[in-house]
Amino acid sequence: MKRSMWQGIAGAFLAVILAMPMWATTANQNPAVPGTLNYVEGQVSIGDQPLTAKSIGSTNLETGQSIETQNGKAEILLTPGVFLRVGDNSTVKMLSPSLTYTEVDVTHGQAMVEVAEIRPENDLRVMEDGAATQLQKTGLYGFDANTRQVRVFDGQATVLEGDEHVKVKGSHEVTLDTPGKLKARKFDKNDFEQSDLYRFSSLRSSYLAEANTNAARIYVANGWYGPGWIGAGWYWDPWFSAYTFIPADGIFYSPFGWGFYSPLLVYRAPVFYRGPFVHRFGPAYHPPGFARAGHFRPIGPRAMPQVAPRGGMHAFGSFPGAPGGFHGGGFHGGPGRR
Repeated sequence: MKRSMWQGIAGAFLAVILAMPMWATTANQNPAVPGTLNYVEGQVSIGDQPLTAKSIGSTNLETGQSIETQNGKAEILLTPGVFLRVGDNSTVKMLSPSLTYTEVDVTHGQAMVEVAEIRPENDLRVMEDGAATQLQKTGLYGFDANTRQVRVFDGQATVLEGDEHVKVKGSHEVTLDTPGKLKARKFDKNDFEQSDLYRFSSLRSSYLAEANTNAARIYVANGWYGPGWIGAGWYWDPWFSAYTFIPADGIFYSPFGWGFYSPLLVYRAPVFYRGPFVHRFGPAYHPPGFARAGHFRPIGPRAMPQVAPRGGMHAFGSFPGAPGGFHGGGFHGGPGRR
């Protein structure tokens, strides 16, 4: 009897402790918008403003501004569920940060766009060498301004150049500014899986899936939804120092196989924590004396994620989900603007 009572008290205390940081960060703080910086490493700048870890969540790429990398990378939020990742020695310009019409221009180097969710109201476009690529389905898209190529790893897009246009499906690419009509050609995705930007995007996707599970669980306790939950959108997770995507209902899978859970179904996902230590993004980060954190391991584009812990993390019980659904969209919470 006593053991059961203390287990109940401990579980309730743990739930409160985990919930406090999330709910605290959503109070009196500006939400994310298209163009919000979500990750940075190495030498990256917007104009003459160098970007650092302190810029994450509080710096926006505004209309007409360009983000430039040297030996560094960056991640920018577009519409909820869409991540723009900029590779080394690259430049991307923001043309329109509107929620319904979002457009960027890859003027130099390489960039990738991961689309975990796209709505009919979204008009999402990427310019490259004067051609516009409209992203039409969830998937993964690559842009190389140096070779003037657009690649669709998964998903579907339409490339428009002048009076011509061509539909591009998964595992197909288009080379721009070539004689004759635009033509989509098949390419082998395996040839790019070891490229630096692809591996970076895959790693970031896995981290954000972890952050999603952590954040979504905080909004559910004993079948009720906690303060701050207002539907699908970006939510700031202080444990991961970044925004993550939480869908309104169901599970959305990234093109890398990671799952983004709604609070309705997050009870299906395993939960892990690492004591009092804050989990920060970065492939090499782990607290001194502790093993690196485990991450979800995808086993297929529609497979339920499994956990591959490598030490330093401990499981605790999950909160049950509740029936019903939520509808909405937007960007929620986040660090205070600087």
